[in-house]
Amino acid sequence: MSDEIRFKLNGETVSYSGNMVRRLLDVLRDDFGLLGIKEGCGEGECGACSVLLNSRNVPSCITLIGAVDGSEIYTIEGIRNTEQFAVLSESFAEAGAVQCGFCTPGMIIASLSLLEQNPSPTREQIQDALSGNLCRCSGMNMIIEAIQIAANKGGVKW
Repeated sequence: MSDEIRFKLNGETVSYSGNMVRRLLDVLRDDFGLLGIKEGCGEGECGACSVLLNSRNVPSCITLIGAVDGSEIYTIEGIRNTEQFAVLSESFAEAGAVQCGFCTPGMIIASLSLLEQNPSPTREQIQDALSGNLCRCSGMNMIIEAIQIAANKGGVKW
């Protein structure tokens, strides 16, 4: 099955032609060179491959490329020069929420998605928003604290 689709990737219109049942994760890494997206579990359970798809946090390892025709996708590379990323990055460092860094891009994507929908989340709302993301090094408490710090910083439009 081969066709061509178009979608916005990190603000730029791109096209893909090829097998429409390839995973979005593989296309983004292999065809577009976006290596900030990691494969952890390959089952949509760990969040290492998280992307923003039409402003929603989704696991790219269980999303087929054919399903993104006409969509807008942002990866960690596409948000790293934004004010929101700067605040999140600073907040993660302040809370000590980064150790090995493998999960961090997915955590940042999940955090941004949450804060764009709810700029003042409760601890429980943060836990719920991160339920699809796993961290084996830092521990979720520091990551939750980082998001609380980011939410409380002024001057940022989520």
